[in-house]
Amino acid sequence: MIPLRDEIPSRRFPLVMTALILANVVVFLYEVSVGPAALKDLFATYGVVPERLRHALSGSEAGGPAATTLFTSMFLHGGWLHLIGNMWYLWIFGDNVEDRMGHGRFLAFYLLGGVAASLVHILSDPLSGIPSVGASGAIAAVLGAYLLTFPTARVVALVPIFFFLQIIELPALLVLGFWFVAQLFSGLGSLAVSSAQAQGGVAYWAHIGGFVFGIVALPFFRERRRSPWTHDGERPWPF
Repeated sequence: MIPLRDEIPSRRFPLVMTALILANVVVFLYEVSVGPAALKDLFATYGVVPERLRHALSGSEAGGPAATTLFTSMFLHGGWLHLIGNMWYLWIFGDNVEDRMGHGRFLAFYLLGGVAASLVHILSDPLSGIPSVGASGAIAAVLGAYLLTFPTARVVALVPIFFFLQIIELPALLVLGFWFVAQLFSGLGSLAVSSAQAQGGVAYWAHIGGFVFGIVALPFFRERRRSPWTHDGERPWPF
C-alpha cells in the first residue's frame, strides 16, 4: 500500500522537515550533474561502508572521516525513485512529528535516528564493502514516532485489491504496522545472503533499526507540555 496523505493538520509550519527535503533535493541535483565515475566516488566517500565503519569503531583506523558518513549518507540517494519515495513519506508523516517535538528536537531526533539506523545496518552485515546511502533510516524513525503518537490517525492510502487499485482510509497502526512487518520479513530474508553474494539493494535492517529507534526514543524528544487541543487519533501526551 502507498500512503497518500494523513488527516491530521499541523499547528505550525514544519520548518525543519521542509529544510531537510530541500537539502536532499539539492544534493541529488548535484549527484545527477556529475558523471558515473564521480558519482561512484561520491558514494564511496560519503556513504556508509560497514567494513570501513567497523574498523573505525574498533579503533583499527582513524574514525573521524568514517564517522562523518553516518550523517552525510542521509543526504545521498541512489536514484529518482529512491529520493521521491523517501521524501514522500517524510512529507506525509514528518510535519506532525515535528509539530509534537518542536523544531530543534525534531532535527536532533531525525539525525540520531539516521545514525542508529546505519549502526544497525552495520551490525547486520559488518563485512560489506558496499556503500549505503539514503534518508530511509532517519525517515523510518519518524514513522516509528508517528505510529506511537497517532496510532488511530486516518491515513488515505492507495491499496491494490486483486487487479485494481483502491483509495482507502486506514488507521496509521495498520499502514505503518504493515510497512514495518514487510521490512522485518525482508530483513530476515536478507540475512541468508552473504556479503560476498550481495550486490547492493535495500538496507532493510537500517529501516528496522530506525523504526525501533523512533519508538524507543520518542519519550525523550517530545515537548513537555500538553497540547491546547486534541485531534481524533492523537494520543494524549503525559506530563
